Order: sequence, then C-alpha cells, then structure tokens
Amino acid sequence: MEPIYIVMLKELRDFLLRGNVLDLAVAFVMGAAFTRVVTAFTEGILMALVAAAVGEPSFDDLAVELNGTPIRYGVFLTALVSLLLVGTALFLVVKGVNALRRPTPAARVETDHDVLVQIRDALRTPTTTA
Repeated sequence: MEPIYIVMLKELRDFLLRGNVLDLAVAFVMGAAFTRVVTAFTEGILMALVAAAVGEPSFDDLAVELNGTPIRYGVFLTALVSLLLVGTALFLVVKGVNALRRPTPAARVETDHDVLVQIRDALRTPTTTA
C-alpha cells in the first residue's frame, strides 16, 4: 500500500491535469493580459480624448460642501466616465476579434442529386451537330 502523501500527490496531479483546470488557468492569464490592454486603451487614448474635449481627464476635484462636509461627486463622475469608456473599449476589441474569427463561407458541395439534375438537364437540351 502506498503512503497517503503519494496517493494525495497523484490525485492532485490528476486534478491539475484535467482539462477544466488548465482551461481555467489559461483563461485567467489571458483575462489578466486582456485587462491590461483594455486599461491602456481606456486611460491612454479614450481618457485623453475626454481631456481634449472637456479640458481635464479627471473630475475628482469636483465637490460641493454640505454643512462643512465635502460631497465629492466628481469621483463618481470619473468612475462613471471610466466605466463607459471601458465598456466602449471592450465592445470595440471584442467586435474586432469576432470580425477576425468570422469563418469564410464554405464552397457549396454538390450532392448526388445535384449531379443527376445536371445530367438530366444536359440530356433534355437538343444538341446540334454540324
């Protein structure tokens, strides 16, 4: 009988080598890389466009005072704009990736029926010999 730690190591190996765990690990790594791409696009390009249009890329300094307490609604506005821009970036990236993955239409394969129809039509047409 094998020691318990050997049995547990074999079970751990079997668990880790199952397709689901490997797929999940790959998805996690790709998701992290994808997050960096979307964040760079949002902060580097889209927020720069907001800054060019509005004059500032961040609204964090906007606030009103209520009984001496600052209500910083600008933080919320910045988060909201960022959410909309990240959504836009995700939409554009996913749309672009889907356009690349779109399969090309396959050529139509003739069936036996199609060939028989062609033979029938060829036999019906009169041929002229000179």
